[in-house]
Amino acid sequence: MCKGVQMRIIGGKLKGKKVVLPQHYKARPTTDFAREGLFNSLENEFDLSNTSLLDLFGGTGSISAEFISRGGAEGVCVEMNSTNSSFISKMFRTLGISSVRVVHCNVFDFLELCNRTFDFVFADPPYDLEGLDTIPNKILERNILSGFGYFILEHPADYSFKDHPNFVKEKKYGNVHFSFFNKS
Repeated sequence: MCKGVQMRIIGGKLKGKKVVLPQHYKARPTTDFAREGLFNSLENEFDLSNTSLLDLFGGTGSISAEFISRGGAEGVCVEMNSTNSSFISKMFRTLGISSVRVVHCNVFDFLELCNRTFDFVFADPPYDLEGLDTIPNKILERNILSGFGYFILEHPADYSFKDHPNFVKEKKYGNVHFSFFNKS
């Protein structure tokens, strides 16, 4: 029997914990290398304790798990695919993560209903998603990002958001690009 892709928690209290994705899992996990770079960068800039995360297009749940492992207080992970959202819920139970609520919902429907703010909003949409370039405006216009944190968009190299008025910086880890935005 072939095993699925294995991912691991890179840092924090759950460092080294491994999770095996089921064979034929329909999500593109953020690479270990990219997650490590992203969270090292965030930890150099912020104390993640007592902060919240909205993880959009949750995929494997690895961003939410890494966030909690590194001291984040709580989060919401939104994933539309029912198989994936079930897997994420099961993985969180296995890892002992009870502070992240998994929401099985279309991200854009969720955004219309969301009435709270988060310190960090992360989105890892499918790279071929139509309208990927409009996601920063859709997030920032909803007023769900608190005043001090970032909206972070994972995207392929053929997108550049440097001209967006809320763009702060871009980080590249191999083929993974993260664009950071803030409210101001």
